Amino acid sequence: MKNALFIRSFAYLFLGALSLNSYGVGFRIPEQGTAAAARANAFTATADDPSAVYYNPAGILQNDGLRNMFGAYTISLRSSVDLDTSAKNNHFTNTNNNWQIAPESYYTWHPAGQPVAFGLGVYVPFGFAINYPDDTPIRDVAHKGRLGYTTISPVVAFQVSRTFSIAIGPTINYSTATLERGIFAPGDQFKFNGAGWTFGFIAAMMWVPAPEHHFGLTYRSATRLDYSGHTYENTDAFTSGGVTIPAINTHSNADVAIDFPQTITAGYSYRPRPDWNFEFDVDWADWGSLNTATIHTSTGDLALPFNWRSSFMYEFGITKQFSHNFHTSIGYCYSQKSVPSGSFDPAVPDTNRHIFSAGFGQGYERFSWNVAYQFIYGPPRTISEGTVSDGTYRFDAHALSFSIGYKF
Repeated sequence: MKNALFIRSFAYLFLGALSLNSYGVGFRIPEQGTAAAARANAFTATADDPSAVYYNPAGILQNDGLRNMFGAYTISLRSSVDLDTSAKNNHFTNTNNNWQIAPESYYTWHPAGQPVAFGLGVYVPFGFAINYPDDTPIRDVAHKGRLGYTTISPVVAFQVSRTFSIAIGPTINYSTATLERGIFAPGDQFKFNGAGWTFGFIAAMMWVPAPEHHFGLTYRSATRLDYSGHTYENTDAFTSGGVTIPAINTHSNADVAIDFPQTITAGYSYRPRPDWNFEFDVDWADWGSLNTATIHTSTGDLALPFNWRSSFMYEFGITKQFSHNFHTSIGYCYSQKSVPSGSFDPAVPDTNRHIFSAGFGQGYERFSWNVAYQFIYGPPRTISEGTVSDGTYRFDAHALSFSIGYKF
């Protein structure tokens, strides 16, 4: 019990800051380090700062001594919905479009001359938030929702040979979830609040057969998170066809299990000269494991049909080193949608997306800093499935990332 309380208390520091909108990758947040974000996350075969704990923990052997890094990924998203229906308020926006933040913190320790290194990361790999007006035609499908998910990840890396290293470690995951939908008319509400925690693991390798060629591979296990909480149903009394429907005000214990995907990322970094780094990564997420989740309550069950599919991200990044340890980076990522049209839900209006990124930073004897910018564009997606959600969904976003590091 004490361990669970500690994990929840630690995770709340990160959950309290999170309210991200995530499109194109389900509700995954792949940006977990500023130097990597500047390269559109093409970092698995580079992984040469403490964020390697996330991207490729085998890379922490490249960091001598004791180091830490703190950072955050912030995003402002603009999204709009044009429904095909002629009903009132058929055009609206996601009203939760202020700057939102996902923090990360990493620590690495590589004892001098030893073939082993240790790392610890605390980051937010999943999250989303949606906040539609209460008077839209889809209010009984999607009104408000929020997912917060914090991972604590201790890792250990081993230098197997001069050119090959491996790493492994558990992940301790704590999450909260909120879902709100309308029932009959604006003002009424169905709401689920829940929280839970679970375990997984991460494993990785790095192979450097020559200074010009670096290969990386990272695997993150699937997790199933059992959310335990409550449902609330509130409606006012109203009359329909001369019949008075009494008010509803119920509160029930509830639980639901959500599957989060396993992922595999493979990367190749080519370095024709020490001051140039070109990397290409392919990232696969097994969203096909997320099918129908069911909210179980004492008064009945509510099915949440996801029925998503696996998807890929293709990431390319370039970094140029200059004098005084100053560097600049650019990158591009194409991310496939994870939600097919037949399973589309306005609560997670998923689409293909293009990510254009750039950034720069500098390292000193003990101190380092990085900043990055991303422009994220999702082409309009039109849904024509004969449902109330039919229409066109649009979005674009601006994101900033920053980090500071220190070597003790």
